[in-house]
Amino acid sequence: MPDKIKIATTSLAGCFGCHMSLLDIDEKFIDLVELVEFDRSPLTDIKKISDCDIGLVEGAVANSENVEVLRDFRKHCKTLIAVGACALNGGIPAMRNHFTLQECLEESYVDGMGLDNPGIPDDAELPMILNRVYPVQQVVKVDYVLPGCPPPAEMIWNVLSALLEGREPVINARDIHYD
Repeated sequence: MPDKIKIATTSLAGCFGCHMSLLDIDEKFIDLVELVEFDRSPLTDIKKISDCDIGLVEGAVANSENVEVLRDFRKHCKTLIAVGACALNGGIPAMRNHFTLQECLEESYVDGMGLDNPGIPDDAELPMILNRVYPVQQVVKVDYVLPGCPPPAEMIWNVLSALLEGREPVINARDIHYD
């Protein structure tokens, strides 16, 4: 029996809605599991990526850990797909780009309502926050993008099916939506 296609998924800065859209392929998910092996993913709880055929990345790049994970995905995935508006254009996380990082930190940790112990966290365990939020393709080369917020489950299924069958995926503009 030939090896299954290996897929890895990750969520960077965002809401995790694109992973939920993947799960929304419903019964087809069982078909997908028959055809693929999931590697690093919140679906498997595997933390380190190995060499994969397809990588699905949702979310924007907002901190040093996001950069590291994204570069690791690019290094280990033959095909990298940016999934959703946050990955494609920064989405909601990029709204902070209209302010300085210092202003955002002070609003959240110093001047925010209901704070008992105001102060900006300074812990070596926390990833360094980038001065601005970036779309995935500004950090690494992306092979395909699935626009939408989130992309419809059917679009995700169609693109994965095409790639699994060795066909070039087709994304129709009419299938894109932003909920």
